[in-house]
Amino acid sequence: MPIYEYECESCHKITEASQKITDPPLTVCPNCQGHLQKLISRTTFQLKGTGWFASDYKNRDDNTPQAPKKGPEEGEKKKSYLDQNAEERKSTIKEITTKVANNM
Repeated sequence: MPIYEYECESCHKITEASQKITDPPLTVCPNCQGHLQKLISRTTFQLKGTGWFASDYKNRDDNTPQAPKKGPEEGEKKKSYLDQNAEERKSTIKEITTKVANNM
């Protein structure tokens, strides 16, 4: 459930409330019974699991265990597109374009 912040217009105390999105906003200050104004606050969230920049690519080194990749067999390992140089990328794009054209 999201946590909303409200500021009292009278005493300027900030109040936090855990509410559903569908709940009506608070209007009365629990401290002084003044009028509450809803604040816009920063929020944080964390993307968990594999495939996200923070878990798989940020500060990546060769010793970091990685999720299993689908694709070529063990003997045919290909570089990731991000690890390829310009010529290898052009070749990869050409290969993908050819496969798409053949499937149309």
